[in-house]
Amino acid sequence: MTQPPIAHCRQNENGDWHLHPLDDHLRGVGGLAGEFAAAFGAEDWGRLAGLWHDLGKFRPRFQNYIRKQSGYDPAAHITGEAGKVPHSTAGALLAYDKLGKPGRILAYLIAGHHAGLHDWHNGLEARLDGEDARKELDEALAALPPPDLLCAADALSPDLSNIPGRAGGFALWLRMLFSCLVDADFLDTEAFMDEGKTARRGGYPEIPALLECFDAYMEAMAQRLTERGPLTPVNRLRADILRQCRAKAADAPGLFSLTVPTGGGKTLSSLAFALEHAHRHGKRRIIYVIPYTSIIEQTADIFRKVFQGLEPDPVVEHHSNAETDPGEETLKSRLACENWDAPIVVTTNVQFFESLFAARTSRCRKLHNIVDGVVVLDEAQMLPPAFLQPILDAVNLLSRHYGVSIVLSTATQPALSAREYFDPRQNLRGLENVRELMADGPHVEEPDQLYRELKRVDVKLPVDWRTPVTWEELASELQTRDRVLCIVNRRKDARELFKLMSEGTIHLSALMCGAHRSDAIRRIKQRLESGEPVRIISTQLVEAGVDLDFPVVYRALAGLDSIAQAAGRCNREGLLEQGEVIVFIPPKPAPPGHLRKAEDTSLNVLHGAIDDPLDRALFARYFEQFYYACDLDEHGIGKLLQVDGQSLAVNFRSAAEKFRLIRDEDTASVVVRYRGPAGNDDTVGALLDKLRKDGPERWLMRKLQRYTVTVHKREVQEWQRTGDVEEWQPGWFVQTCDLGYSEELGLVLGDAQSLGSQVWLT
Repeated sequence: MTQPPIAHCRQNENGDWHLHPLDDHLRGVGGLAGEFAAAFGAEDWGRLAGLWHDLGKFRPRFQNYIRKQSGYDPAAHITGEAGKVPHSTAGALLAYDKLGKPGRILAYLIAGHHAGLHDWHNGLEARLDGEDARKELDEALAALPPPDLLCAADALSPDLSNIPGRAGGFALWLRMLFSCLVDADFLDTEAFMDEGKTARRGGYPEIPALLECFDAYMEAMAQRLTERGPLTPVNRLRADILRQCRAKAADAPGLFSLTVPTGGGKTLSSLAFALEHAHRHGKRRIIYVIPYTSIIEQTADIFRKVFQGLEPDPVVEHHSNAETDPGEETLKSRLACENWDAPIVVTTNVQFFESLFAARTSRCRKLHNIVDGVVVLDEAQMLPPAFLQPILDAVNLLSRHYGVSIVLSTATQPALSAREYFDPRQNLRGLENVRELMADGPHVEEPDQLYRELKRVDVKLPVDWRTPVTWEELASELQTRDRVLCIVNRRKDARELFKLMSEGTIHLSALMCGAHRSDAIRRIKQRLESGEPVRIISTQLVEAGVDLDFPVVYRALAGLDSIAQAAGRCNREGLLEQGEVIVFIPPKPAPPGHLRKAEDTSLNVLHGAIDDPLDRALFARYFEQFYYACDLDEHGIGKLLQVDGQSLAVNFRSAAEKFRLIRDEDTASVVVRYRGPAGNDDTVGALLDKLRKDGPERWLMRKLQRYTVTVHKREVQEWQRTGDVEEWQPGWFVQTCDLGYSEELGLVLGDAQSLGSQVWLT
């Protein structure tokens, strides 16, 4: 008797074979994809994409292949055939045949559900027109798939005028559909291949439970503060900021700004707004988007304290370091990727925005779970200038058409409203109708007053803007201070200055893995609390969101926003009458590029300033001048994603390759052998043993993120030649021994040079 077509097969520990009927898989994926796409009004598109995505698996050639390759049928024979059997073109071509021009939408989705979205010209169009595609479809149809599957398109009424954002929103809408299909395919496959993993998915606490837990945590915190005596002025203002965020949560969904000086309690106040807003308006999840991994670690730790006791853990951290090389993805590594199905996701600018413009399946998978969410863009001033225009276009689309409320949270709000100049090439399609959360209250009437109330530092600018200080001079001056933080622009600068400092000085940079940085920051806080002397040399990673409080902070000249962030580590709790922030000219300027432009813009804005260098009015001037000096779509992403109305042609893959906040070809991540502050913690060794034995799994890759360092690929290639690192998984490099990782400086193999602070940590 002819065996029914199968989609997958697996063997259990007893050696018994389990078969996944192809009909079941197609209907399962169709149901899930339709359900996901219904959140943005595209249920029929998602369902049909799912029903047809694996139509090519009906081919006898594929059925023979899967039985032979799996070992399910060792006697199966495929004469003269080797390697994988294509199966993702048949459904794409059927959609093209049946629906004409609208069918090209489904063709993008189905043809790309393994290899990723293609460009139409010089890619997908030629593939669909080829003889192999027609042969694949003919063979699949000859196998007589169930008639209801083939007739499923009859229920679709394709109206391209209903696409959210019309032509300007076509590319994002199609990627959202692609996300629905890919995630549905992964989940249905996972349910068959690994029932245990499926059982562990979901079951998260819902938003009302999170809000109840948050309220209890904040009530306990307020009680502790009350027991200590009268509230300090800073704590009184923090309480009012929290109150306003709660009150504004009732406002209609859309775009918001939260403009609060550093030390004003933005993290918990923004979480209060997000939870209340999600509860009142039926939002599905909260996504925190953060520029640096160091802030992710701290923010996720805060959230886990808030939600301690809830099971399963509602907070998921996701860095792009958790992914495998795109050219070497396996079924297991793909299933290990995140789909952001948790109620609270803490991720990076790199992961969030590169995913919005991605073509790869693993990157796009999560997109549909952004719909009907609350997104907090923490430290919004750090949105990368070279990609600012396409980012703002996407933010507008998410807010207007996908039910996403977005909060721009920062002490230094960037100038992101639409602007037109005499040179149209410099025009900005910005954000409109952004509502400020700090707008009323008995203590806080507006952000300007809030900044006056929270002014805690005096900023001293260089007397001579042209003469740099030497590292030797700076080290000598720093050592006259018992408690001081010095922030420089590059990793190399931090190491050179650190070597000149006295014993006991602490170094912080991204050459230290996340676990190491967390331990170092914990040690710094202990010294500060005990009153011990403590001197810190750090790169800018310490600026945004890291909760440290020094009486004196030195800052190398940088963008005005960076200077303000550095000031946020000074007299943070307002216990001194005024803290002291000293801006100095470093021995070398920043490398050419956006950091140099930021320095130059600060010089223009601050030179001759006689009042407060951190006055809010200066920031508007700073950002307007800075953005005008930059090409805000440096890589032409907007043009690549324009849809040709006649052919529906879009350059998805080309745009994705260019939208890289970190150029993958320049950097690599190395798992380092950090052994903890006492030197006897072999957690990373145990995790690596598990990786070598079982391959990448989601939980495992998450844990290993805390032991990775990002460096130049040329450094890694040299270390491979000397045997200091090995490539354990495609794209995953591992330090071979403890030597080469310093408890003071981090990764020092070959005296590793850094990429400088222009690296956006993943």
